[in-house]
Amino acid sequence: MPKVLRSVVTAVGGYLPEQVVSNDDLAKFVDTSDEWIRERTGIQQRHKVRDDEPVSDLAVAAARVALERAGKTPDDVDLIIVATTTPDLTFPATAAIVQRKLGCPVGIAFDVQAVCSGFVYALSVADGFVARGRSKCALVIGADAMTRLMDWNDRGTCVLFGDGAGAVVVEPMEGEGTADDRGLIGFALRCDGTKQDLLYVDGGASTDGRIGHLRMQGNQVFRHAVVNISEAINSAAADAGIDVAAVDWFIPHQANLRILQGVAHRCGIDEDKVVTTVMHHANTSAASIPLAMNAAVEDGRIQPGHLLLLEAMGGGLTWGACVVRL
Repeated sequence: MPKVLRSVVTAVGGYLPEQVVSNDDLAKFVDTSDEWIRERTGIQQRHKVRDDEPVSDLAVAAARVALERAGKTPDDVDLIIVATTTPDLTFPATAAIVQRKLGCPVGIAFDVQAVCSGFVYALSVADGFVARGRSKCALVIGADAMTRLMDWNDRGTCVLFGDGAGAVVVEPMEGEGTADDRGLIGFALRCDGTKQDLLYVDGGASTDGRIGHLRMQGNQVFRHAVVNISEAINSAAADAGIDVAAVDWFIPHQANLRILQGVAHRCGIDEDKVVTTVMHHANTSAASIPLAMNAAVEDGRIQPGHLLLLEAMGGGLTWGACVVRL
């Protein structure tokens, strides 16, 4: 059989801001408690950016780790895709700022906006370049400073989010065109714009000129998340030609421990296969999946050749899943 070109994740990196905010810290100025937050979300703490720390700095720090692990330098990078909801500026794209800060040569750089699903969407976009020979070394970054969007008087949402960045290096590699290949081997992407009011930010450049605050109907998002994500997982597995039971690690978007457990149970995924970082990171939006990947690579759980299943749901509503063999 003729060889096919695959988009292979060759390294992962992550970065978390230095400031750690515990639930008890929040309880000093928010009407909440450590017990209330843990019981409903599983979150114990989150990281928060400094006032002078833009999201591009987080992205650059995560990218440097990934590049070093891949044995690459900024000079090798010809494509940068940043998934973010909290860009440095309205324009240019945060990816362009990352390109400048890293010192990469002239190439392709742009942002993807699908909120918490952004990293899965960005991987699919990168696959369209790398697996078609249009990129030799791509950086796909999920980076968000979600604490910038919080209404600190809304205890139902402000306790859920944190800041951080995760990055992967994606390179072309020949495969056989089967599920045994390394690389991005299955996707399912979805959006239902009629559910916008369930999760959104109430401001924007072309409406009222404000940044706005995050608004969410948590119970409704939970209900849609478990059902819709499960469908996308099964579709991505079918696209990859694998059984969900065959995955080595399930790396979900780290939004809420109950959602993670609900999706895993509905899809028949063993609890021991679920990579969970929400207790330490909270919901870092587009950064949550690569940060969780990075944690599991660093502690030795994820090994070369392992089959990973990624999934996320975010505002839009957007959701999706991806199957990756390292």
